[in-house]
Amino acid sequence: MDQDLIRVLEKISNALEENTTILNRIADHYDGVVPVMTRNANRVEKAHEEVEAEPRSPLDKMYETVFNN
Repeated sequence: MDQDLIRVLEKISNALEENTTILNRIADHYDGVVPVMTRNANRVEKAHEEVEAEPRSPLDKMYETVFNN
């Protein structure tokens, strides 16, 4: 009976260690990916705001410059 209990507790301990290792790997991946995703999302938002502020494309601006002269 005591040996069975010890084996079960050892299995639980091993499972917890394995889960901790997996969770640490997930956290490391998250820490590496999320800042990049946030930075890219901010760039897209900024570009979108710039387009809304000035809806003309660079090509439109070039044509305006060429044909207004």
